[in-house]
Amino acid sequence: MNMKQEKVKPPFYKGLFFQIILSILAGILVGYLFPKLGLALKPLGDGFVKLIKMIIAPLVFGVVVVGIAKVGNIKTVGRIGGKTLLYFEIITTLALIIGMLVANVTNPGKGMNIDPSTLTTTEIEAKTQGAELPSEAEFLLNIIPDSAVGAFINNSMLQVLLISCLFGFALVHVGGRTSETILDLLEKVNKVLFKIMDYIMKLTAIATFGAMAFAVSQYGMDTLFSFGKLFIAMTIACLAFLLVLAIITRVFLGLSLWKLVLYIREEIMLAFATGSSEAVMPQLMDKFEHAGCNRAVVGLVVPTGYSFNLDGASLYLSLALVFLAQATGIDLSLVDQIVILGVLLLTSKGMAGIPGSAFVALSATAAATGSIPIAAIALMLAPDRFMGNYRTTVNIIGYAVATFIIARWERLLDINRAKDTLDGRITYLPNNTEVNASNLTDSNVS
Repeated sequence: MNMKQEKVKPPFYKGLFFQIILSILAGILVGYLFPKLGLALKPLGDGFVKLIKMIIAPLVFGVVVVGIAKVGNIKTVGRIGGKTLLYFEIITTLALIIGMLVANVTNPGKGMNIDPSTLTTTEIEAKTQGAELPSEAEFLLNIIPDSAVGAFINNSMLQVLLISCLFGFALVHVGGRTSETILDLLEKVNKVLFKIMDYIMKLTAIATFGAMAFAVSQYGMDTLFSFGKLFIAMTIACLAFLLVLAIITRVFLGLSLWKLVLYIREEIMLAFATGSSEAVMPQLMDKFEHAGCNRAVVGLVVPTGYSFNLDGASLYLSLALVFLAQATGIDLSLVDQIVILGVLLLTSKGMAGIPGSAFVALSATAAATGSIPIAAIALMLAPDRFMGNYRTTVNIIGYAVATFIIARWERLLDINRAKDTLDGRITYLPNNTEVNASNLTDSNVS
């Protein structure tokens, strides 16, 4: 008798998705029933996010450099970057418009009748730590680090991306045995980094539990009820935007957005619970590459998207500003709203890395248009933590669609592999492994 060893599909309760859902429910219960304990659990979520951030910069560097070197054509890389930025601008503009339209239709702030004079900007200033949105020139200069090491120390994604691209371009130009040796070394380092990532991911359930317990303890369920209309409006806006993404995904890729969402469901739920999209960047990059996206596309689109493709944040900003106007009894004309939309096209970009970035963008837009008192922004302090869950969830899905679209646009997407992966015929497993779904059996003896 010939014995054949094959991978065994783990029971559902050992799956990461089930563990995250269970952790979220447990965190909500603990946070609601034992608020003091929930507050004490904050380090669990914070520590996990710090562990992820610890490895992001070197991992992005390795993936981008290897990706560019594998493509071997600098013009192709430049074209990918240009198309990426163009796509981001179009999609985030659509998100801003959808958020504004939903706010006008649902009227979430109508009837609140809040007097802006009773509000102060003190708490907003504490939240933003006095940060301001950089000018266009400052933003571009900030992409250039003071030192190469500093970019990695500060974990500045755009700066790390710049260094990675320059290193990759130089590697292509140098060529020969030197490039081959460095490339081989980087690929081995990447394997080690992803293995470290796998170690960290074993803490996912604990981190999710701590993050949700803290969120519910700090802000309470009362916030959900008092801002119920706003949360409903944001839900409708998110669903409307995802419908647009679903149409784009079907038309340009021939793929199902729902299947793509299921493929990255663990990352979506983890980002939702922790309120941090950075916590899932390495896993997303690995999964996109596994699903047939070229490594260079993944390495360029995902990190850039974290600064320029904030779809969830764009939805939130336009909806929140109209909500604040309604809540304070300010009647915005069509012209006022068009002006707000125009300003948001600028203030919504480059928010990543700024303390209290959403409040900075809201305050900057309110100040620039003069339509809404800046003090009114304080109303968003209570629901913002839960709104952050919406933002990160939509952002994650936006990164996924963008990566597949750009890869397809550049003919750097293995569409058959993508379909097989999303349909479940090729199953993603940790440690950069895969199996054919037909071989996932409880036992196989021949």
